Amino acid sequence: MAEENAYILGTDSEELVRLGVQHQVWASEAQRGWGIAGFTAGQTLLDLGCGPGFCTKEMALITGKSGRVIGIDKSVAYINFLNDIKDTYGLNIDGHAVDFNQMQLEDNSLDGAYCRWAMAWISNPEEIIQKVYKALKPGGRFVFHEYFHWMTHSTVPSYENLSACIKGCFDSFEDFDGSINIGRNLPEICVNSGFTLFHTRPMAKTARVNDLAWQWPITFYKTYFNKLIDMKYVTQEQVSLAFEELEDLSSRPDGLICCPLMIEIIVEK
Repeated sequence: MAEENAYILGTDSEELVRLGVQHQVWASEAQRGWGIAGFTAGQTLLDLGCGPGFCTKEMALITGKSGRVIGIDKSVAYINFLNDIKDTYGLNIDGHAVDFNQMQLEDNSLDGAYCRWAMAWISNPEEIIQKVYKALKPGGRFVFHEYFHWMTHSTVPSYENLSACIKGCFDSFEDFDGSINIGRNLPEICVNSGFTLFHTRPMAKTARVNDLAWQWPITFYKTYFNKLIDMKYVTQEQVSLAFEELEDLSSRPDGLICCPLMIEIIVEK
């Protein structure tokens, strides 16, 4: 399933599992946002940056046989995975392996749209949001779940090398074309595109070792810290020591991970 440059964390089977864990941690938040936006049976919805389709599947169960979900992602492997889900469950899903810049959406055809962790990785969110605005029907709502302040990401207690690796992650994200903290800019971008701001709420998670939420940062560290070595943000020694510190953190009854602060933004056409 691996693809060159499709995702910064790759698209291999290990990353698919990590995305599955991540979705389980955030599934209830996604469902809450869809409920606030009024997603329901019979609608046509867009899952923008759908990845392997964990949310797409759930949205298609909401829209039912009389509705439809369009999944857009640049990863061919993930769209193939989504199509397998579609066939297995007999869901009304249209999966498209296409870059956001090349996607084609019919004007006034969508009842709603959802985007999670996709705006942060593109250089032209204004243009893509305008595309979705044109595709939404009047009254249609667009739900975003994006980072608001990634460097709230920290541990209690703090560890020197683990903190350095977390900071290295942030620095690497900042060097990509997008903006990792895009959530703080989305309200202005959306209003400038013609939307009305309908709803916002912060989404903060702190995790202890036995919490499901603990697995979100842990699986990320195991995937990404070693990539930071090749990119020259940290050294092999720092990563090795960081994983030793992580073992110590995991053994402490008072150990905590404060996850990156997210924001939910819902706008209406």
